[in-house]
Amino acid sequence: MAKADIGLWGMAVMGQNLALNMAGKGFTVAVYNRTNQKVKAFIQGPAQNKNVIPTYQVPHFIDALARPRKVMLMVKAGKPVDMVIEQILPLLEKGDLIIDGGNSHYTDTIRRCRQLEEKGLFFIGTGISGGEEGALKGPSIMPGGSEEAYSRVEPFFTAISAKADGAPCCTYIGNDGAGHFVKMVHNGIEYADMQLIAEAYYIMKNILGAGTDQMHQTFAGWNEGPLSSYLLEITADILAKKDPETGNPLVEMILDKAGQKGTGAWTGQSALELVVPIPTIAEAVFARCISAIKTERIAASKQLGAPNAEFTGQSREFVPAVHDALYASKICAYAQGFALMAAAAKQYDWALDFGQIAMIWRAGCIIRARLLDAIKDAFDRESGLANLMLDPYFKDILASTQANWRKVVAAAAQLGLPAPAFASALSYFDSYRSDRLWANMIQAQRDYFGAHTYERIDKEGTFHTDWLSLP
Repeated sequence: MAKADIGLWGMAVMGQNLALNMAGKGFTVAVYNRTNQKVKAFIQGPAQNKNVIPTYQVPHFIDALARPRKVMLMVKAGKPVDMVIEQILPLLEKGDLIIDGGNSHYTDTIRRCRQLEEKGLFFIGTGISGGEEGALKGPSIMPGGSEEAYSRVEPFFTAISAKADGAPCCTYIGNDGAGHFVKMVHNGIEYADMQLIAEAYYIMKNILGAGTDQMHQTFAGWNEGPLSSYLLEITADILAKKDPETGNPLVEMILDKAGQKGTGAWTGQSALELVVPIPTIAEAVFARCISAIKTERIAASKQLGAPNAEFTGQSREFVPAVHDALYASKICAYAQGFALMAAAAKQYDWALDFGQIAMIWRAGCIIRARLLDAIKDAFDRESGLANLMLDPYFKDILASTQANWRKVVAAAAQLGLPAPAFASALSYFDSYRSDRLWANMIQAQRDYFGAHTYERIDKEGTFHTDWLSLP
């Protein structure tokens, strides 16, 4: 019996669609799931007459693979990944390859790479973006591990990945946990982008009284310009949909409590550990958190008053202002994400190619956007660019949108409407462009109560003051 080119463990929808994608590209795939019924249903359903070999026991799954074996895991992040690795490890040989295609934390991937390499096995931790549709039709793939390990899986990933202008949306990211780190940051940017778009909708609805049909037209129009992106496209589509039960706009019938699966929070935690400011990404996570306390918000809305103010501007002027605020804030979110990746590259000795990362996000993934071409150009101009906001192209955009950006944030504040991502992005921009901030006062306070010392602007060294002895 012919052996499979690759094995896929985990028959949830993502695993099934990846298997179908691989089989459709000419590879033979062995599949396994701890619940045999899922394998049977898959083989009798979408995988019928495809290049898919069903297996129902772990030894049979491993035995169905051509040597050197390649096993891809599509299981829940954390302990389940380790449990599967422990289960298959005794059945593998030196030179075999394990691929973790889930949303694992990058530190787990670093650990697994080292542990498996010590046993003579290869390990790839790869981020996969694009959801269920991307898995089937072509995702953006972000693999990390040794270059030799990547060379073994490259033909599979290149074949099944999305294509942008004919180029595969997959590239070698870097050693050990680099792939999962980049996928984590991708998701962090995704959180920010979604929140920013949601705030644009919320502001136009509550300040201008815009209806969903009008906003559908607005977002669809914006998607024809520099803001063009998958998330903007689906937002326009969402605004056009009616609830079949009530006839109302479907989006207005959805409870305003947002869920999350953890990668956004991981991005914020990593930024704190690496001491990198990503306030817009972090604020997007916190915005979901505050949305989740719906009962408290309802109670507070009856006790905490709103400002007694009315919007006096013109709709025809304010809608373009919201566009500019969204554009500028989006640039800040990307700038924060790339700054975080740069810090991680230094910390973990990853040779990240930021231009290539932007390129593989152009198709297949959730944050695919026209903006990514400009990001690639920015890093082509200066590979060591400290911050995207300093690139001439983005610097010009921020200069031209700044007045409208401030107008929107100010209007939201004056009318008592929360716009946390817009506001944090503007504050990030203003902080980054300020040659002197408020931190001198913080250092004075720290030295006063804790003798933490401080530096001076007029001479070198570290100083401490006995503040109580001063007149």
